[in-house]
Formats: sequence, structure tokens, C-alpha cells
Amino acid sequence: MRIKILGSAAGGGFPQWNCSCENCRRVRNPKFRANSRSQTQIAFSHDGKIWFLVGASPDLRAQITTTPELHPHEQSPSNSPIGGVFLPSADVDEVMGLLHLREFQPFFIFGTGSLQRILKKENKIFNVLDRAQPPVQWRLLKSKGRLGIHLSENPGDEPSFVVSTFSLGGSYPDYVSDDVRRTLSPDEANIAFIFEREGKTILIAPSISGRNQDWAKAASQSSIAFLDGTFWSDDELIKTGRSKKKARDMGHLPLSGEDGLLALFPPDSSTRRVLIHINNTNPILDDRTPEHRAVVDAGFEIAYDGMEFEL
Repeated sequence: MRIKILGSAAGGGFPQWNCSCENCRRVRNPKFRANSRSQTQIAFSHDGKIWFLVGASPDLRAQITTTPELHPHEQSPSNSPIGGVFLPSADVDEVMGLLHLREFQPFFIFGTGSLQRILKKENKIFNVLDRAQPPVQWRLLKSKGRLGIHLSENPGDEPSFVVSTFSLGGSYPDYVSDDVRRTLSPDEANIAFIFEREGKTILIAPSISGRNQDWAKAASQSSIAFLDGTFWSDDELIKTGRSKKKARDMGHLPLSGEDGLLALFPPDSSTRRVLIHINNTNPILDDRTPEHRAVVDAGFEIAYDGMEFEL
């Protein structure tokens, strides 16, 4: 399988348009060594021809434009290699990019029942996806389950890849009304994906609340794991004056501390581990900081736009 990191930053990107924190001020200076980043977007392909997206970033249109593998085939006026989108949550940064895909193109959207209820009933703007002929097809995922994805025209063939899901905890976005929220399953607010093909597995969990440790076991058993690198410390946004909330209040396990992601990751695992969804305030963005060095010394890589992997 091929994996491409189209975007690696948290919501707002890096630099964030309205932020003057130290990182954002410095990255606007060409002498600063850190690279700018667009909002998190991962694409993968089992065969190099059909591609699937994990999440749908607000930056998706620009990300597709700069990725030749996702350009439409020249043989057809409307034939994108994008076969589907797997949605981990209903957060704005995970779903807004769907509106970029409204241009009469059929594809699959995989999401839980709760997520589909939010997008299809509470936010009817997403009905623009139904204009394609045939229309976009929604496929149901469970908060804990396993599903074979069959792309072959021969019904007797093995699945092209298998996706497993499990709950990461967390909560639904603030824009979801109380009436709808009461009908939703708590376990479906935020899920992780494990994609498997020919004995190789990819874990994608860009938002880890820390309310359960299922992610750690799954990560230790994966070939490669893309994990929540949003914040270095629990009080990061408070220190930078960006918010009064802690990282955990926002559904993100911080990297540092005795109960942070670096400490909780199984030390004897051979998994290739990559931090994704990095907030603009996170000091690991500067490769000269001790926080950056601590991440590297712990065996983690820091995702950047354009990063590629092959399993």
C-alpha cells in the first residue's frame, strides 16, 4: 500500500491565519527552519490506481491539485481516481472537504450511523453530494468492527483491503444540536481506522482523547501508526494565550508527561510511528527545540506535507 500525507497540521494549518504565537510569527520569516503545513489529510492506495482519503480536509481542493496521483484520468472528462472517503468524526476539519468533492463525481463515503445522521439530516448542505449520477454512496461503519472492501468486478475475489474500526472516545462537535446529540452513540464520536492488506497494517488515529488505551495496543501491533501529535503539553494553549482549555478538554492526549502519548506508547514495539495533526503552537515544529529532540529520541517521526510511505 502507498500512503501520502497531503496535510499534516491541525485545524487552521501552520501558520494559522489569525495567530501570532511564536511559531506562527517565526514561520512567516523565511529564516525560520520549520515548514508551513496545510490541514491534516491522508490518502492511501492498495494498487496505486484507486485512492482513498481519510478525512476530508478544508484544504482538500488545493491538496488534490498539488498531488498528481489524484488528478482525473485524461481519458474521461470526469473520472477521478478517488474512490472513497473514510470519516473518523464529524469535526469540521474532517468533513468540510467533502464540499470540494461535490462536482458530479460518484464515490463512497464511509462513516458511522451517528456521523451520517449529523451530516445528512442536521446539515443538509452535504446533500449537494447527491447530484452525481449515480450519486455518492454512503456506507455504514460500526464503532467497533471489520469490513472487507471489494473493488474487483469479480465477486469471488478476495477483498482489496480490510478496514477495522474502534472507538477513541471524545465528544461530538459543538455545532451538533442537543436534540440530535441525544440520539447519537458516544462510541461513534471519534473512531480510529486500521487498514490491512497482505499482512501489513496501517493505523490512523489523528485525534486520541486518552479516555481509553485501545489505541496503544493497536499501534503496537501495526506496521505503521499515524498518531495524534496535536499538542506537546496539556496547558499549551493556555500558555500561548490561544485558549483557556487544556489539550484533554479538546479531546487530544498531549505528547509529554508521565501520562502523555510518548510515555504510553509501548516501548518494545517495532511499529513505525508518525505524529500527525500538529497544532501551530506545538514546539516540535521547530527542529532546534528540546521538545523536537525528545520526540525523535523516542522513536517518532513528525509528519510533513508531501511525506510518502510504502508497505
